[in-house]
Amino acid sequence: MQLSLIAALVTLLPLTFASPATPIADASLPGSTANVAGLHAVARAAGKLYLGTATDNDELTDTQYTAILEAPNMFGQITAENSMKWDATEPEQGVFTFTEADQIANLATSHGQLLRGHNCVWHQQLPSWVTSGNFDAAQLTSIIQNHCGTLVGRYSGRVWDVVNEPLNDDGSFRSDVFFNTLGESYIPIALRAAKAADPNAKVYINDFNIEGLGAKATAMKNLVQSLKSQGVPIDGIGLQSHFIVGEVPTTLVQNMQEFVALGVEVAITELDIRMTLPETAALLEQQKQDYQTVISACQAVQGCVGITLWDFTDKFSFIPSTFPGQGAACPWDENLVRKPAFDGIVAGF
Repeated sequence: MQLSLIAALVTLLPLTFASPATPIADASLPGSTANVAGLHAVARAAGKLYLGTATDNDELTDTQYTAILEAPNMFGQITAENSMKWDATEPEQGVFTFTEADQIANLATSHGQLLRGHNCVWHQQLPSWVTSGNFDAAQLTSIIQNHCGTLVGRYSGRVWDVVNEPLNDDGSFRSDVFFNTLGESYIPIALRAAKAADPNAKVYINDFNIEGLGAKATAMKNLVQSLKSQGVPIDGIGLQSHFIVGEVPTTLVQNMQEFVALGVEVAITELDIRMTLPETAALLEQQKQDYQTVISACQAVQGCVGITLWDFTDKFSFIPSTFPGQGAACPWDENLVRKPAFDGIVAGF
């Protein structure tokens, strides 16, 4: 947002990484020209708490990838993409497994990065004992309390996506084992259990398609007001931000301001901006502008505390498998070369 800040940052020397190979750029497409110490360094200099990325355990054997992931000043925060979800942490009732979750937590700790817990209660990636257990309300309440309390208590002092994706796009509550058994009360049950396990944790609700004004965003604001009126702990709202090139909402700033006015912080938690393949110079330029727009929106709202990329490279993006024919959503390409989107992030700050 401030040109003087950007001008100062671009004079910083680039980092050098101990990498087994030099990334090869596609000469037919434009690349990054920004010369900065790292994205997290830029975010911190602009007054934000962090710029981070999601990662996953099977990616950590790629030394070229980890050289970027672990580089000082590049990413100040890590989200475990899958290893803290229910199927990974409590595959059998009361039997917890933390090997992979601990690997991500230890990675963050060893490099001085913040850790975001993701997630406690979600309708996907549930083991069959949860979805098919035919539990009554009292039983499922106890299961939620035990699961959330165990996870949050183990990784204390963190930020947690306690409840993930509770709403449909029309603003109604999503039908799943939790809502169908407990109604919307499962949300305060989970939030209270997380806060009881660690009073210092920041507890969030995280969802998609709530980044701009609309029915779903309004429903989430109503939920925040309802929770606060009941004395339920709620510290923040995660705006996932899985966008499409050329279709970023125009009401990001106003929407963030309306959430913050309710007494919660916001964070951009899963940012990527996908395009219909193949990549072209024009699409990459639009993607650069879109990344700049999103970062600028967070920069404009004091209560937007930070940004997390939903992995930083197209090599490990979930987009192609989820949205056939689409991809190239990340600021680094499949060869771990920075794209113009990297420059858009820098310019956004």
